[in-house]
Amino acid sequence: MAKTLITGVTGGLGSAVATFLKNKTAVENIAVLVRDVQGEKAQQFRAQGFDVRRGDYNDPASLAAAFQGIDVLYFVSGNDVHARLPQHQNVVNAAKASGVKHILYTSTVRKDESASAPLHLVVNAHAQTEKWILESGIPYTLLRHNLYAEVVALFLGAKEQLLQSKTVYQPAGTGKTAFVTREDFAEAEAIILANLAPHINKTYEFNGSEALTFAQVADILSEVTGEKIAYVSPDAKEFEQTLASHGVPAPIVGIVSSFGQGIANGEFDHKTTDLEKILGRKTTPVAQVLKQAYK
Repeated sequence: MAKTLITGVTGGLGSAVATFLKNKTAVENIAVLVRDVQGEKAQQFRAQGFDVRRGDYNDPASLAAAFQGIDVLYFVSGNDVHARLPQHQNVVNAAKASGVKHILYTSTVRKDESASAPLHLVVNAHAQTEKWILESGIPYTLLRHNLYAEVVALFLGAKEQLLQSKTVYQPAGTGKTAFVTREDFAEAEAIILANLAPHINKTYEFNGSEALTFAQVADILSEVTGEKIAYVSPDAKEFEQTLASHGVPAPIVGIVSSFGQGIANGEFDHKTTDLEKILGRKTTPVAQVLKQAYK
């Protein structure tokens, strides 16, 4: 049987993929990559029978060792957007040198790849990583993700903050986003991992079944909380100044602002149904996620 290595398992996506895949194939066919093999998460995976391997995207030697005997690499993009390029190059190089036979990479949907785009830093790293994978000659499946539905709560803050302001404040204009839950991504990608043949050298856009504006998000929140929640869309400069005046750290302000501007520019307004086809159903409604976060 093919041996699959799942990266990012100390995060929500990789962990969920490992769990879904464990229900589709023998656990001894699944390895997981962690930085700390003695950590709590690693011990939990080991207790379930997973092959736990140490590896760090910043350490090429550790990746070369971890990838030995691996047929399929499920490659979750690094969470440090400023370090992604060298990290991802390390992963692709190690995969090629170690004889990995298939890479599945979690990328991003996009429309504007220009250097002036609000999300250039994010998009460029994903586009470059896709290019390296293609150039490696390793069979691939590129998984272009829309935004996680869970980020809505991160953008808007805790329930107490929302009820105090009664405002969704984002520089997202009338842009729509086809949000997807982490669980839906993980379930679909475990389905692919369990039967790779139909997905070799394919690029998928994984979008939610509905595309919502933040005005619609505000309407949903009004229903969930029983309070009238307004939507205000300032320009980027005003948004950044307002967040800074409330003590939000500059790196967070920059990230949230760039995503808001990207949404306003239509970066996440995609309508392909690749995800529905693989899941065999509609994706989880955003209203369900917001209900869990704000009820």
